[in-house]
Amino acid sequence: MRIAIDVSQIVYPGGVSVYTKNLVENLLKIDRENEYVLFFASLRRKMQNAKLKIKNCNAKCKIKEFRFPPTFLDILWNKFHILPIERLIEEIDVFHTSDWIEPPANCPKITTIHDLTALLFPQEVHPKIAAVHKRKLAWVKKESDLIIAVSESTKNDIIRFLGIPEEKIKVIYEAVDERFKPQSKERIEKIKNKYDIEGDYLLCFTGPARKNIERVKKACSGRQIFIVGKPYVSIEDLPSLYSGALCLVYPSLYEGFGLPILEAMACGCPVVTANVSSMPEVAGNAGVLVNPESVEDITKGIKKALENREDFVKKGFKQAEKFSWEKTAQETLKVYKSLVSNH
Repeated sequence: MRIAIDVSQIVYPGGVSVYTKNLVENLLKIDRENEYVLFFASLRRKMQNAKLKIKNCNAKCKIKEFRFPPTFLDILWNKFHILPIERLIEEIDVFHTSDWIEPPANCPKITTIHDLTALLFPQEVHPKIAAVHKRKLAWVKKESDLIIAVSESTKNDIIRFLGIPEEKIKVIYEAVDERFKPQSKERIEKIKNKYDIEGDYLLCFTGPARKNIERVKKACSGRQIFIVGKPYVSIEDLPSLYSGALCLVYPSLYEGFGLPILEAMACGCPVVTANVSSMPEVAGNAGVLVNPESVEDITKGIKKALENREDFVKKGFKQAEKFSWEKTAQETLKVYKSLVSNH
């Protein structure tokens, strides 16, 4: 097979970038049989200069790089839907599309949907970005032969809000990047000093309103908190911040998957998270599940996590081990093969 994957999102921060990088690297690691074509389009960013380079890119992996602005591709493919992808990257057997664009193709198409934030929380997304995703999703519904959902929760959202039949959706979980593991005391202290953290602290995430930071602040009253999500926090420092925290407080109102839950667990950090959307799937019985709309319940959850910290650390390690990018790649490769053989 000649498998094409849109990797344009790999140079940007965020969960889609993490997914794209790890999926492709592990596909190239486990698959020595098929040829891969990586489609990359950006006006200003160059893939070879990006920090998130593709590992394992061998003779069977070709990168097709184009200097196209995202807005141009949105108009070309999401709006007018002209120029099949094969005109740019030659003939292929299957095309796996990204989070941003949906080009026409003469071969079977697969799309990964990470979440439906643009539909469920439009107030948190710039109107132009929301419009892009709505145009893309319309073509996904019409043309994609199969949808990969990153959780059962996201699958249910796709059925409910997009009206896509269940038989066209396959759930394949994300996993934890290998950098997330317990850090040495020396490394933890170095990072704490870098961010002027003294003593014990709780870790939490800011961002859009659905991250629920205001309720988290009230629930953590009286305790020191460190907030991730501000520009000055480096992703390279996250493993140490997880490792040094008493627990992660992550009662988001909505997540397509919720990678920080597994990242924290893999670093030996107990997790307090929400009992809604995908988070119970990801946390399992290894996290403390709370009502994200109740400050009192979040407070009780933090108390439970701290009082039983050692137990939740052990459970967290086991839970994180259930997810691996190699498994994600194996299941995705099976989908490619099945789709092509049935086409």
